[in-house]
Amino acid sequence: MRPPLARDVQDLLERGRDRQLRLAVTGLSRAGKTAFLTSLVNQLRHAGLEARLDLLPAAREGRLLGARRVDQGDLSVPRFPYDPAMAALTETPPRWPEPTRGISELRLLIRYRPTRRGLLGGETRQLTLDLFDYPGEWLLDLPLLGHDYASWSRAQWQGLGPARREHFADWLAAVSTLDPAAPADEAQLAALAERYAEGLRSAREAGFADLQPGRFLLPGDLEGAPVLQFFPLPGLEAQPAGRPAPESNLATLTRRFRHYQQRVVKPFYREHFRRFDRQIVLVDLLGALAAGPERFDDLARALGTLMQSFDYGKRSLLNRLFAPRIDRLAIAATKADHVTPEQHPRLIGLLEALLAEPLKELRFADVPVKALSLAAIRATEARTVNAEGTTSPALRGTLLGGEEALLFPGEVPERLPARDFWRRQGFDFPAFRPPPIDGGVLPHIRLDAALEWLLGDKLT
Repeated sequence: MRPPLARDVQDLLERGRDRQLRLAVTGLSRAGKTAFLTSLVNQLRHAGLEARLDLLPAAREGRLLGARRVDQGDLSVPRFPYDPAMAALTETPPRWPEPTRGISELRLLIRYRPTRRGLLGGETRQLTLDLFDYPGEWLLDLPLLGHDYASWSRAQWQGLGPARREHFADWLAAVSTLDPAAPADEAQLAALAERYAEGLRSAREAGFADLQPGRFLLPGDLEGAPVLQFFPLPGLEAQPAGRPAPESNLATLTRRFRHYQQRVVKPFYREHFRRFDRQIVLVDLLGALAAGPERFDDLARALGTLMQSFDYGKRSLLNRLFAPRIDRLAIAATKADHVTPEQHPRLIGLLEALLAEPLKELRFADVPVKALSLAAIRATEARTVNAEGTTSPALRGTLLGGEEALLFPGEVPERLPARDFWRRQGFDFPAFRPPPIDGGVLPHIRLDAALEWLLGDKLT
């Protein structure tokens, strides 16, 4: 093991030679980040053996020799739990890995043969791939940096649609009696903050995505701290002009919001989100479709504001070394194995429509971006059903409870659905158990296409 200083110097040299790549795997809760990272590592470790990576030229041409895990750059960050994830997938019966509950990182050393002429036939090269995983709940806090307390409060109240409002009924009843100008009561504020957190948790279980503050959902070592005891207030525009009294409810909530911004969100952004080279954004589009129009719109809003928080743009040698920015982006609709294969192009079309505005901005900035659909771990098999002389597509898989299922899950709209669509759609997207794995390579759908887009140019 190299000492930290030697490791840092080596990393700087590798970045200068463009042989180190930092990939952020981004997605909101339940988008499939853990499955994606597990399968990505699994595929690269089995490259050149039984891995099926036909859409990655370096693998198809036999130049990708494999990968192994090595010590990561930041030893203070937990390592991504690849081994526990594989252990869960290889149990009898198999089960999905537990989602990560905090920041994790993994470094792979990829060995390959280059294609450039003039090199000796047996020469090999190495690419260091750093993988970063962050809780989807914490990502939702990044847009908070663009608000003050009053504007954030207004945004939260404007986002309370009818279905979402139901989950906050208890908190709404309690907060309506709070006088912003009255002296702050610590116990009252703590109780109201907990009711607000309960509303966030309930909304998350119902399929909502745009939920702030994210640390209320996954507090980590901040659980019980006063910095997590704030919430939006209604009617701030009606408050008297000027500064509120220092000990008032409004002043106390404002101070806690600012502290949360400065001491929780900003360090998280500075330390972790300003050093990426490439990014993949995972989207559970099918889950949002099945949940209904308000949750679908909620997902669009959450992703749109989230993508504004990252630094996209062209790279030069200097910013590669000292000010990394994301120079290539993939957005992926996950769980493509939950619809039949002919629906996959529709899934991509709907994803592009959902993120139309962020994609326009990225393309205007000349940032390469690709939309695709994938299943990091394929849990179903495509089948056809013959009935009364008609052949129809279907999926076959094992449900979480162990029952075998053969079904057609429904049609995906290829553009943003009109309001009447929700009244007539008939989706059935059940949760499937992962397939039996004997410890080898994981089955997938188009994970190799994602790898080609994200790092294929570094393997030439």
